[in-house]
Amino acid sequence: MSKKIKTRKAVAKRFTITKKGKVQHRTCGQGHFNAREDSKTTRNKRQDKTLSPSNQKLIKKSIH
Repeated sequence: MSKKIKTRKAVAKRFTITKKGKVQHRTCGQGHFNAREDSKTTRNKRQDKTLSPSNQKLIKKSIH
């Protein structure tokens, strides 16, 4: 019987897997000092970013 691999909780908290299998994460730099950013940067920070396919494999392996 194979040993069950535990989920890496630090990774699971930072990344989400969508229904189609893409791995997304929150855009960095949203904590504070956002008033000085221009409006284009502020809008871009609202969207989650998708990882490259090579990094998606690593994240999925550590979550599942």
